[in-house]
Amino acid sequence: MLCLSSLSVALAALALAPSSSDALKDGECEDKSVKLLHVVSVVCVSFLGRFYQSLQDNHVKFTSADIEKDLVKTCKDAKGKENRFCYYIGGTNDAATKILNEISKPLSYHTPVDKICEKLKKKDSQICELKYDKQVDLSTVDLKKLKVKDLKKILEEWGESCKGCAEKSDFIRKINELMPKYAPNAAQARTDL
Repeated sequence: MLCLSSLSVALAALALAPSSSDALKDGECEDKSVKLLHVVSVVCVSFLGRFYQSLQDNHVKFTSADIEKDLVKTCKDAKGKENRFCYYIGGTNDAATKILNEISKPLSYHTPVDKICEKLKKKDSQICELKYDKQVDLSTVDLKKLKVKDLKKILEEWGESCKGCAEKSDFIRKINELMPKYAPNAAQARTDL
């Protein structure tokens, strides 16, 4: 009898343990920017990690409703890949589905964000496929060697555009003009200004 109940407890523990296909594989929903510089990081872990830290810094009550309200407010200011992440979880007005409670409830229990992202992966695999674009080091890069697409992306990240720019040199000139405002350290480090 004792043997039988021990066996059933062991089987139940195995059934509840996450299978190897459920667990995050190396590089999935993992913020690699902490480990290595210039490695593309996954949006889910990075965004939720910063969001969780902002909740703590602002002394928000860790109730599911308060977290959800703050998450929607944070998503309104999100741009680029983070805005796409917010769309997938239902944090934007135009989102088709809402799975905000899949984030707010575990965060209210202080569940680690990598575990939350692991669960979100089961709901929508696109969430873990979102990765940040590789950041350009403006203090050392030769802007003349970048593609126009990359120059436009720099301006877009700054919330700027280059109206009337037709040539690559126009984009470079605009970036050099705005660099002291948006990337002052890089502007000081550059010698070609």
